[in-house]
Amino acid sequence: MLDLKRVGLCVRCAHNRVTANRRGSQFYLCGLAMTDPRLRKYPSLPVLRCEGFELDEQSNDQGRENESHE
Repeated sequence: MLDLKRVGLCVRCAHNRVTANRRGSQFYLCGLAMTDPRLRKYPSLPVLRCEGFELDEQSNDQGRENESHE
C-alpha cells in the first residue's frame, strides 16, 4: 500500500516500467510516453490522474495480495 500512496497510478499501470540506478533509487518509466507526446517519460510522483492509464491486471492482483499481508 505504501507504493500506491508514494507513486500513485503508475504502480498499477500496464505501461509502467520500473528502472533503478546503481545507488538503488527507483524510477517509474512510462512506456506509453514513447508514442504519446501528452505524457511524460518519467512523471512526477505521485501520479493521481493520467490520460494513458490502463490497469495492469497482474499488478492489481499483486496489490491485493500485498494489502492482505499488511
